[in-house]
Amino acid sequence: MVRAAVIPKPNRAVEVRGFARPTLEEGAALLRVTYSEVCGTDVYLQQGLLAETPYPLIPGHAVVGEIEEVRGDVRDVYGEQLREGERATFLDVHGTCGKCWYCLVAKATTRCPSRKVYGITCAADDGLLGGWSEYVYLKPGVRIIRLPDSLSSETVIGGGCGLPTALHAIDRADISLADTVLVQGTGPVGLSAIALARLRGPYTVIAIGAPENRLEAARRMGADVILDVEKTTLAEREAAVLDATQGRRVDVAIEASGNPAAVGEGLDLVRDDGTYVIVGQYTDHGPVEINPHTQINKKHLDIRGVWGIDYSHLHRALLIQERYNDQFQWERLITHRFRLDEANEALDSVRSGEAVKAVIEPWKRAD
Repeated sequence: MVRAAVIPKPNRAVEVRGFARPTLEEGAALLRVTYSEVCGTDVYLQQGLLAETPYPLIPGHAVVGEIEEVRGDVRDVYGEQLREGERATFLDVHGTCGKCWYCLVAKATTRCPSRKVYGITCAADDGLLGGWSEYVYLKPGVRIIRLPDSLSSETVIGGGCGLPTALHAIDRADISLADTVLVQGTGPVGLSAIALARLRGPYTVIAIGAPENRLEAARRMGADVILDVEKTTLAEREAAVLDATQGRRVDVAIEASGNPAAVGEGLDLVRDDGTYVIVGQYTDHGPVEINPHTQINKKHLDIRGVWGIDYSHLHRALLIQERYNDQFQWERLITHRFRLDEANEALDSVRSGEAVKAVIEPWKRAD
């Protein structure tokens, strides 16, 4: 039997259950999980805040492990055959059809109606399709990436889903050299957004977030100005942004906080004719009041949303880690490690902000 942590239904404690080890289809692989991330989205999944989530659910959409078994000829994007014993990760998105209007005309595969996501929109009743498990079943067509020897498993999971998601946001932000950039939120997505913004050659990167352990991580990732959202007022944060921008406000802001209240503040902190990218509202935390005249239309503001990732974001994220991890050290973001039977404690550590990043180690046993 394979042990996996399961959310039985919204607002219920996680349970460890046993599942049959799967028999592989042609073109499938079985991944022995080394690490699976505990994401803020997992907290929201337990709270039932994503409408399309089926329950019971095995969470875990960012996973690193070792290929235990392969059936048939399974190859990576370079056409190289994947073999048992190799370390790997995979794109959690699968089932994108490649033939609908969104895939072929809009070139927006993240909006494909057939799209499924491991650990988020795949039910436990359908198999080992989440990373909080000793094994993950990689269905035929899942995009598997072999990890190079130069990247540790800790580095890759330290980037987790936050790094490719931040990369998508940075692409949408279109940051120019010498721009002033604001990142709202210092969780894993915001921290990687700070690092990637720094690589774009900005003049100043400003971070708004909390608590102190995450603000310290923001400093390490390249933020020049740090504003503690728990210890400053709206007026104080606005004054700090005006001071850092000669009174103009920022060229680009990226909302990665997950708090809807951040959106109104972000709209106010972007300069006229600036760009505002919203990536943190992956689950529904409710509406906020905005003034479309003063905050958008009159400012000639460009607002861009970000939904999920595609293969290119994960692929490029790993290349960035290969090239720049000496500078950013994504593995240092991991502050808490948990066993499968400690999944509820893991969720609590992320919910409270105590953890910068928490991971599940499914094969770890109590001392």
